[in-house]
Amino acid sequence: MTNVHIGSSFDDFLAEEAILDEATAVALKRVIAWQIAQEMKVQQLTKTALAKRMHTSRASLNRLLDGDDASLTLTTLASAAAALGKKVQLNLAPVQSP
Repeated sequence: MTNVHIGSSFDDFLAEEAILDEATAVALKRVIAWQIAQEMKVQQLTKTALAKRMHTSRASLNRLLDGDDASLTLTTLASAAAALGKKVQLNLAPVQSP
């Protein structure tokens, strides 16, 4: 049996399976959640304390920190960053060719 994916990139495989965008979103969310959690450790902030700074519920903060929950609004992200004394930087990058 020949594997049609030999020699192709993992991104090509995900695109062929129509899950590249979802996988990219989940990966990005996991990075963001990790960065927020790391900054919370640096600042010795509990979830309750950060939620209070963000003027939101702890349940809402838990969703933000859940790497498997790909939903994230820019408002929530900006609120978390501001509560940590940080800012959000986003940019569009060119797609890399194979």
